[in-house]
Amino acid sequence: MRSVVRSRSSRLGTLSCAAMMASGVAGVLIPQQVSEALHLTPTDPRGVAETRAGLGGTYALLGAWALLSRQPLARRAVGVTWLGAAAARLASLRLDEPEADAAFWAYLAGELVLGSTAFTTTRG
Repeated sequence: MRSVVRSRSSRLGTLSCAAMMASGVAGVLIPQQVSEALHLTPTDPRGVAETRAGLGGTYALLGAWALLSRQPLARRAVGVTWLGAAAARLASLRLDEPEADAAFWAYLAGELVLGSTAFTTTRG
């Protein structure tokens, strides 16, 4: 029974890392669409470059490192990154008062689920 739970946890942690990597790859390959989906407006090539680097390269390589290294610490780093995004999103409700549409809540749910599963994964 314990190995079944561990196996499920490992798969969920892998999914979280893969999602972070895929999010980053999208940021690298299609930064304009990622920016639009996140309600960011890069108004010039520099803005696109920043989206590609900050939301693309950072997430892509963090997710890839966690997937390839299969180290618990790497997966926890992915988890902390997702949870940090969720915490900032929650803080933004009070600080920024954004339009909290369905996508806003879906992103929050994803960040919480992906963050907690990656953070709690103990085996590669």
